[in-house]
Amino acid sequence: MSAPASTLISEAMAGKIGAEVSRRVSFPVSASDIRKWAMAVYYPKHPPRRYWDAEHIERELGGRWVAPHEFNPFAWMTADPSGFPEVDRLDPDLLEKTLGIDGPGLRFQLNGGLDVEYRGDIVAGDVITAVRVLDGYTERSGRLGQMLFTTNLETWTNQRDEIVQVRRQTGIRY
Repeated sequence: MSAPASTLISEAMAGKIGAEVSRRVSFPVSASDIRKWAMAVYYPKHPPRRYWDAEHIERELGGRWVAPHEFNPFAWMTADPSGFPEVDRLDPDLLEKTLGIDGPGLRFQLNGGLDVEYRGDIVAGDVITAVRVLDGYTERSGRLGQMLFTTNLETWTNQRDEIVQVRRQTGIRY
């Protein structure tokens, strides 16, 4: 029987569980943003009228432009931080570097999945703030060696401090 592999999770990494990784603020969501997103999501079919027809929205929804659940106000630029981030998104240790600690030094990474809980509507005029925290680390042995699973929890709130989405993203590194 072989000895168990040493852990990839350092004390510094474990100590950062629960720490804020990032905070982003969207530009105000516009009716045009909602319309374009719906066109892309429903393509090649036409989106439902509730996403593009101003008269229908006024008559049936009281003028309230509601985005499809999958709408992402961060798909373009953010109001804060402004501009485009200058980071190497392909760096497997980016998360830990962002938190000011050393990462595990693994070479490869891939997306392990995204779970989204929709809690409220995103409507035209909303400004969404996303706060991402490190939710945890787990390890598992695979045929390519020890794998590190990292989970981040991102909560989206609108300007009224209402939670509209909770996103749990898992990354796999080896």
